[in-house]
Amino acid sequence: MKQDEEIIIVGGGLSGLMLASLLLEKNIKATILEASPRIGGRMQTLQGKNNTPLELGATWLQGVHTHIISTLKALGIQKFQQFSEGKSLFQPNPYSPIQEFFVPQNEASSYRIEGGSENLIHTLKSKLKSEQVILNAKVNAIREDGHKLIVETVTNETYQANKVVLCLPPQLVGSQISFSPSLPQELTALFPTVQTWMGGSIKYVIEYKRPFWRENGFSGMFYSNSGIIAEMYDHTNIDKTKFGFTGFLNPGAKAYTQEERKKFVLQQLEEILGQKATQPLLYEDKIWTDEFILDGNPVLEYPHQNNGHLLLQHQYMNRKLFFGGTEVSPIYSGYMEGAIIAAKNCFEKLVDSK
Repeated sequence: MKQDEEIIIVGGGLSGLMLASLLLEKNIKATILEASPRIGGRMQTLQGKNNTPLELGATWLQGVHTHIISTLKALGIQKFQQFSEGKSLFQPNPYSPIQEFFVPQNEASSYRIEGGSENLIHTLKSKLKSEQVILNAKVNAIREDGHKLIVETVTNETYQANKVVLCLPPQLVGSQISFSPSLPQELTALFPTVQTWMGGSIKYVIEYKRPFWRENGFSGMFYSNSGIIAEMYDHTNIDKTKFGFTGFLNPGAKAYTQEERKKFVLQQLEEILGQKATQPLLYEDKIWTDEFILDGNPVLEYPHQNNGHLLLQHQYMNRKLFFGGTEVSPIYSGYMEGAIIAAKNCFEKLVDSK
């Protein structure tokens, strides 16, 4: 049964939700089809046992990221500086002593989002009508039918729309969605070569009852060329009442089970921070390689490869098919800032085309 829509947005991450919110402000209703059981895409905040907001996905923004900063301000969400006071640590190799260094806490530092990054996601969703977001709706085909586009899902639901915006990684577009008529060959050849931000990364979070590292003069910042941990940062909340770490594991860690990864992480933390590090309230990690993020056989040569590519700025299928998402943004692609820029750029194109 076809459901007739003005605009369909494929992907319920930051770009998709931001775009739907902007359109609704102009009384243009858009329906979001999200393949997974949750919204947020690569923004995922886990609530710890002590309700500590722990980031498994996008976490930081910079002072130069003016679009997300203005969006947070408009929504009444605070940003706060990433903690860096005290001794930071670097482990160059297994045979050298751990080195200490200091990072000034200043206005040029990174920022985090009050309540976690998903606070922004759920605040944007609250601006929409409940029927505008459909979960577990994985799109596998888009075909042209006269002046309309027909969007089909893997569960055989069909939607008819005047325009469709793809707010998901171009790699997924190329590997999971078929088009009739076919898209230009140069575009389909581009899809697998566009790097997906976070694709293949392993992010971990740890929650503690007390910030013992701060009490002992450490910043919680740790970099290592040795062991399972590659990067780590203090993850205390804005009110300084809930505590933990977040960071990245080295790529080889995906060969272990999660229990093995936890064991190796705690062993490494004990080595640098002492026995208290072995008693977390919670450990969790996520390998960003599932069907909603990375698929097919991407050709990856360098970070942000083909992000913001000119071909992704155009419209297709007689100007009814648009591309959004952070990888499409010509600047700050791969970041939350890029996701919002892509949404705003797409919004302007959609309004101009009406």
